[in-house]
Amino acid sequence: MDLRIFTEPQQGASYDTLLTVAKATEDLGFDAFFRSDHYLRMGSADGLPGPTDAWITLAGLARETRRIRLGTLMTAGTFRHPGVLAIQVAQVDWMSGGRIELGLGAGWFEEEHLAYGIPFPKERMGRLEEQLAIITGLWGTGAGGTFDFDGTYYRLTDSPALPKPAQARVPVLIGGHGAVRTPRLAARYADEFNLPFASIEDTVRQFGRVREAAARAGRAPDDLVYSNALVVCVGKDDTEVARRAAAIGREVDELRANGLAGSPEEVVDRIGRYAETGCSRIYLQVLDLDDLDHLELISSAVQSQLG
Repeated sequence: MDLRIFTEPQQGASYDTLLTVAKATEDLGFDAFFRSDHYLRMGSADGLPGPTDAWITLAGLARETRRIRLGTLMTAGTFRHPGVLAIQVAQVDWMSGGRIELGLGAGWFEEEHLAYGIPFPKERMGRLEEQLAIITGLWGTGAGGTFDFDGTYYRLTDSPALPKPAQARVPVLIGGHGAVRTPRLAARYADEFNLPFASIEDTVRQFGRVREAAARAGRAPDDLVYSNALVVCVGKDDTEVARRAAAIGREVDELRANGLAGSPEEVVDRIGRYAETGCSRIYLQVLDLDDLDHLELISSAVQSQLG
C-alpha cells in the first residue's frame, strides 16, 4: 500500500508551509506529495495568507525535492486551456526530473470561479473529455509531427505538440463518484482511478464500475491503479486523537466513520479493509499542516506496518 500526503492549501497555507510539508513527506519515506487546485477556502477556515497556484507550487517543489512524486488531486479543467496545461505540466515534469502526475477533473466549486472572474461553464464533463484527448494527444504525437483537434469546445491547428514531458508517459489520474461518464473516461485515459472520501461499500461499487468500463473498452482492468483519498487523524492515544480532530474542526466519531482516524493499529486495520477492495494507494488528506509530529507518527507507526 502506497501512502501519499495530500494537502488542501486553500484552507490556509503559504508556499513555505507547503515546502516544509513536502520535505517532511520526502524525509519520512512517503511516496508522494499532492495538493488540491482551489482558489477559495471552504467552510470556516480563514484561508490566510491566500491561495497558492497548484502548478506554480509544484514547479517550486520540483526543484526543492529529489525523490517523491508530485501532483494534483485534481487540477480544475475550468482553470486552464488544455494546450497551456500540457505545456505547464511537461515543463514541471522536466524541472522535477520526471516525477510529475496529472490529476484532472471537470471543476465544481462555482464560488471560487465567481470570486476570481473565472468562467464556470454549464457543460464541464464534455470539456473535460476534450481536454483529456488534447493533453494526451499532444504528449503522444511523434517527434516532428503535428497535432490537430476539432472539437465542440476546443480547436487546435498544426500544433507542434511541444514540449514533451521528461517521462515517456505522465501518469494521468481521473476520479470521482459519477456512475457512467467518469468510469468511461477513466477506462479510456487514466493510469489511475481515484475515489475521494468514500466508504468501503461505495469504493467496491465504483471500482467495479471502472473495471467494467475498462473491460468494455478492451483494456485489462488491472492496467489501472485504484486509489482512495481519505482524511487522516492518528494519535498515540484517545487524547491525542481528540486533540488533532479538534484542531481541524472535526469530531472523532465522524472521522472514524468517514476517514482514517484513531490509534495506529485502528488505522492500519482500516487501511487493510480498503486494500481488500483493490485499493493499492491512499492519499492521506492532512488538514493541519503545522503538525509535523502527525506525519512522523503516521510514518513510524502506520506506514511501517504496511510493508
